[in-house]
Amino acid sequence: MTSRCLLLATLVALPTSAMAQQRDTLTLGVLQVSARQHDPRAMEADLLTAQSRLRRRSLNAEQLPVLAVDGQAQLQSEVAHLAVALPGLTLPTPRRDTYDARVSATQRLIDPSRAPREALETAQLGESQARLRVALQNTRQAVNDAFFAALRAEAQMGELEPTLADLESQVRGAQVRVRGGTALESEARMLEAELLRRRQTMAELQSSRRVALATLRDLAGVSAQNPGVLLVPELSREVVRARAGLDSLRGRTEYEEFAASRATLMRQEDVRAAQDKPRVSAFGRLGYGRPGLNPLGDRFNTYWLGGIQLQWTPWPWGATSNDREVLALQRQIVSAEEQSFTEMLRRSVNADLATIDRLSATLAMDDEIVALREGVVAETRHRYAEQVVTAAEFIDRETELLSARAARASHRVELAQSQARFLTTMGIEVR
Repeated sequence: MTSRCLLLATLVALPTSAMAQQRDTLTLGVLQVSARQHDPRAMEADLLTAQSRLRRRSLNAEQLPVLAVDGQAQLQSEVAHLAVALPGLTLPTPRRDTYDARVSATQRLIDPSRAPREALETAQLGESQARLRVALQNTRQAVNDAFFAALRAEAQMGELEPTLADLESQVRGAQVRVRGGTALESEARMLEAELLRRRQTMAELQSSRRVALATLRDLAGVSAQNPGVLLVPELSREVVRARAGLDSLRGRTEYEEFAASRATLMRQEDVRAAQDKPRVSAFGRLGYGRPGLNPLGDRFNTYWLGGIQLQWTPWPWGATSNDREVLALQRQIVSAEEQSFTEMLRRSVNADLATIDRLSATLAMDDEIVALREGVVAETRHRYAEQVVTAAEFIDRETELLSARAARASHRVELAQSQARFLTTMGIEVR
């Protein structure tokens, strides 16, 4: 008997356990992290690193000798010769057909631009990665909107659902009174119409919730059919700490991008300055041809040569100064964009804080309004049961209570949404 009871208890507990595993609680912070990981652009970080690695290989390859193979065969209409006749001396006349095959090698010895170009590659990689982080962080606000849209619909559904069961009971009671001749048929129809209207509202809320969950599915990979339980985040402490640091609005990844852009511009200026410095290379050539290095030769010969080459442009005719001025202007553009971004953040933060303060005060009054409405409805319900008031008045009082409760539920969600938006604007991760 005991074994049977244990088996029955196990079978009863299994569906509940399975349901609990299927419907995990989902927090806003988890969804934001999941959205960044689920974003197709997340793989770009590895791709950017791979690109930079390949460009560095190309830079390192410049330290190796550059080999080149050339070949040439040509026929000339005329060749150089001396039109002077000397007694007893015959000057050879070069052939008009010449042939040359050679292997050349060039080795850079001094290249002032190499180190600046390596630094530029590092700066460009940092700028690309910062730009990617900005793009991925921008998905947080989209997650916020979908998350709180679903929460708002769920909160209003939670307030509306109990009233449906109560109203259904009132409809059945009215129908009994109509059949007993103690109530008019219009009373039952009025209650039925109100019941249908609330069912319509429930259907609209369910549709809004499905749309929001579908958005979360696309953003964070959450199942729209079985998304789990969405929890209203408690962000009051984080908001208090963030408000204390309003003077340092530097948590956004956009500031990393601005700094990386300035670093890239500085490295570009270093590269441009290095291009005007002298470069020294060693070169060598091994060839076979006719006439070789002797222009008067008439046979195929092997030859070689080598030396040192200097390249320097001491007078760039203002090109370097112009390029530097262009880069300086670009730095000013970056600074202007950063200042504009900071002012935009400050305006957004002030609006968010005003909304948070307003909703905090509103919620305190919502509790009083709901308590007063509940007292009115309790009295009206008693009077309606005694047929002192009409169904229309009873419905009006219940609708007012439902509206007050729905408004309170919406305000709670809106407060959490405003807090999350404020933290997102400040660049603070929601936990």
